[in-house]
Amino acid sequence: MRYFVNENCIGCGLCSSICPEVFTMSDAGTAVAAGNDVPAEQMESAKEAAHSCPVDAIEEC
Repeated sequence: MRYFVNENCIGCGLCSSICPEVFTMSDAGTAVAAGNDVPAEQMESAKEAAHSCPVDAIEEC
């Protein structure tokens, strides 16, 4: 499974604080998801980060 951060991102940084292995903050101040499949050992924290997004900007793809 992969994640995508859409244009709704407000740059709060919650996702990157929950799962920094998958989500990082860009120079523009918004979140970016790693472009590869989420490793099994990071799946739970990535899912938590996605569900914690206050503006539902993280999509599964």
